[in-house]
Amino acid sequence: MKPPYTIDIDSILRSRMGSKARWIPRFVTRWLERFIHQDFINNYLKEGRVGVDFCEGVIEYLGVTLDVVGRENLPQGGSPATFVSNHPLGAIDGVTLGAIIGRAYDGRIKYLVNDFLMYLEGLAPLCIGINKIGGQSRNLPQQINEAFHSDNHMIMFPAGLCSRLIDGQVHDIPWGKAFINRSVQTHRDIIPVHFIGENSPRFYRIAMWCKRLGLKFNLAMLFLPDEMYRSRGRHYTVRIGKPIPYQTFDNSRTPQQWAQWVEDEVYKI
Repeated sequence: MKPPYTIDIDSILRSRMGSKARWIPRFVTRWLERFIHQDFINNYLKEGRVGVDFCEGVIEYLGVTLDVVGRENLPQGGSPATFVSNHPLGAIDGVTLGAIIGRAYDGRIKYLVNDFLMYLEGLAPLCIGINKIGGQSRNLPQQINEAFHSDNHMIMFPAGLCSRLIDGQVHDIPWGKAFINRSVQTHRDIIPVHFIGENSPRFYRIAMWCKRLGLKFNLAMLFLPDEMYRSRGRHYTVRIGKPIPYQTFDNSRTPQQWAQWVEDEVYKI
């Protein structure tokens, strides 16, 4: 049998940084290992769960409880859909939707995710990794195109980043339009999902200072494993809205305007 896969943050950083890796002191990566709770994560990964079972196991491992409203809005039969959600947490919200939607459709789901998540071998089969730091894979457009033309339901967080504190409210940054274009091209209805939850005030302070200082590197992303660790024992609500037919997205608005409209609809659910 193949041994369970675990993560090694030191090896991951050095493999991604190439020749620059020699400048990383070992004490820095040891600190990162503690900060991201590497041992806590690896204790779960050793269970060897894969796919939707991996997602469900994360929820169990963290002791998270859920209230899912609107399950009756999950399409039964017909063409695969595109599920779009706000992204308040950056970690547990993603695996939660994978568990709910994946179980409803016998694992026929695909995420578009930060490619760091591809290091989680149990989650990787459900994912298409998008590089948020360096260059993209040359075959990424083909992978996305194949996914949208498959019988998998797509799960997307159109903001691309987890929510920020905006005008005193936790809210997504403006959504991108790709989910509109792709869904119309492949005749997929769009299912809006509102995930209700928040990260710690510390996370939003860090994200705010990153923006003020004009940092190109998304430093707040490094805090997401700790935010997931802090979610142990919490309760979240997931609200699933009624399907929006792809024919809705006509030429009366631009794709970007339609994306904003869907975002607004999500927050009304």
